[in-house]
Amino acid sequence: MCRLLFLWTWAVVLTLAQPDRLAPAAGPADDRVTQSELTMATEYLQHYYDLRVAPQRRSKRSDSALASKVRDMQSFFGLNATGRLDSETLEVMRSPRCGVPDVHEYVSNQGSKWTKSTISYRVVRYTPDLPSDTVDSEIAAALNVWSKASPLKFVKSSSGQADILVDFATRSHGDSYPFDGPRGTLAHAFGPGEGIGGDTHFDDAESWTTGSDGFNLFLVAAHEFGHALGLKHSRNQASLMYPTYKQRDRDNVLSREDTSKIGALYSPTAPARRAQPPWASVFNNWFLGRRFPYRVRDKCSPRLAFDAVTSLGETVLFFRGRYLWMKPDQQDDDKAAPVQKFLTKIRSGVNAAYSIPSRSSLYLFAGSSFWTVNGSRVRSRPKPIHRFGLPRQVKKIDAAVHVNTTGHTLIFAQDLYWSYDENRRTMEDSSPRKTSDDFPGIKTPVDAAVYRDGFIHFFRGPEVYKYDASRKCVAGVDKANSWLGCKMESPLKKRPRHEPVFANLCQNAQ
Repeated sequence: MCRLLFLWTWAVVLTLAQPDRLAPAAGPADDRVTQSELTMATEYLQHYYDLRVAPQRRSKRSDSALASKVRDMQSFFGLNATGRLDSETLEVMRSPRCGVPDVHEYVSNQGSKWTKSTISYRVVRYTPDLPSDTVDSEIAAALNVWSKASPLKFVKSSSGQADILVDFATRSHGDSYPFDGPRGTLAHAFGPGEGIGGDTHFDDAESWTTGSDGFNLFLVAAHEFGHALGLKHSRNQASLMYPTYKQRDRDNVLSREDTSKIGALYSPTAPARRAQPPWASVFNNWFLGRRFPYRVRDKCSPRLAFDAVTSLGETVLFFRGRYLWMKPDQQDDDKAAPVQKFLTKIRSGVNAAYSIPSRSSLYLFAGSSFWTVNGSRVRSRPKPIHRFGLPRQVKKIDAAVHVNTTGHTLIFAQDLYWSYDENRRTMEDSSPRKTSDDFPGIKTPVDAAVYRDGFIHFFRGPEVYKYDASRKCVAGVDKANSWLGCKMESPLKKRPRHEPVFANLCQNAQ
């Protein structure tokens, strides 16, 4: 009996030890996923979901990051969000699609809009797949889809510059986003703006048609022009802005969601706003007279740090403790006053602030509440910060910054940040995100942030980090009180050799 038990026990051990009987290793890759499929998936997530892991470097940390992005992708496409590369997930990844990311970097110009109602366009190069007059008519029809749903008008230009340049190209074509050949990325477009803004490129390695064989130029162009007007990808399969290619009814191509979103962005029924006076005059009641009776003391202390920073036109506001400090640009004059002179109900000081120039509005955060200031008038009742769509467990935020070029406000709390679309007044679906993922080199938590001169300036302790969002690196490091006119040596030059250098510095950082 003992001998039988002994033999049975060893049989079980040997069976469990067989390689093909082992449980799958933890991580995003299924045992049946080949190396080429894993590489394809990694490159897909790097492009469309901002994954920052090289496909050749496998580790527990990289597997965790990959699994997290796989879940994001699965959630976006309505798949079972397991974080594993199953066959259904890989099938979606292989599907021909638009080249615009599904998860945007919130400092890009996606989500912005054209400030005029008449937009010019020009076809720079044509595809040999179709006659040029057919291409012209399909492009015009695709633009007309959006013209019918908005107050926008599109005018074709035969030469010279235009707001939207349409081009058919292959592989590398001058915009840092090369095409990948047949049945991959079909086309991509850039959001509204100067220069490359609005430009729309089609991969000429694809077979462009006007029917159901190959890829229908009208359908792809209508989708891409949605991006050129400021729309993002939609999770809704009925939406024209769904990322992957689908055959649709040409006469009814826009969903209700598409019509609603383009209408919200370019609403023809919105009442015209009165011209806003310059910020200097709007806030004169704040800046002049007895409200700012004090000069700033100890402003050049090397340990000086701020709780919140924002700007009003050419003037920067600093919050520290119970005081509000004001510093006009290009002037040595700076003044201070107790915050309670403006907000009598704030007892704990302001811990975050941001402003929106187009609204002449200032938003101040203290604990779990925020106040809105229009002109020099403070709205009496505070509102809970959860009005922005923040989860209930967030009791306070560390910093907030409005990026004028995108219309988004970034809200920071601990090691996460949320992106709030001020135009649609909704939180982005992909929020929250790890601050370190999208702003490498910025340590958390941050104390304050402000957007000026095309850079996001992050304040943390006595230092301020000038962040170049287009290059995703730190363009400069300075003392926080340099913003008050103090002449201090840059921490980059002063840091002892034995101390670690600042992370993720741009070349020629100062």
